Amino acid sequence: MTQFPSTSRPYDWLLLFAAWLLAAASSLGALFFGEVLGYAPCTLCWYQRIAMFPLAIMLPLALFPLDLRVVRYALPLAAGGLLLAGYHWLLQLGIIAETASPCFKGSNCAEVSVSWFGFVTLPLLSLLAFSLITICLVALRIRPKP
Repeated sequence: MTQFPSTSRPYDWLLLFAAWLLAAASSLGALFFGEVLGYAPCTLCWYQRIAMFPLAIMLPLALFPLDLRVVRYALPLAAGGLLLAGYHWLLQLGIIAETASPCFKGSNCAEVSVSWFGFVTLPLLSLLAFSLITICLVALRIRPKP
């Protein structure tokens, strides 16, 4: 039987594991699209990778033994990535003007390189991943008073 620290709830480990699983899948997906399929990441994609890759490394380190202090470091990265992904998605939708894009020298942040079902793009997938990771980490941060 697994023993949890006295200050943790039994599902804390599952929330942290889910956040790590999302970060690992997102990191592997970004590497697959960039290195295997040959899609050149734009500037905003690089910034989102900078926020996601450390999450895939630091979250599993806090699983054994369960250390919820990782939320202090992971939540700002996830929230920052969430904001970047939201900005990138709005830029691709045309809600934000293309002139407000930080992309330059051949890469275009507003260009849709991959689209499934007519609306699922890479920035939308990134937005969903960062959203779910942030929700898991916030759920770990919000603790009922004993």
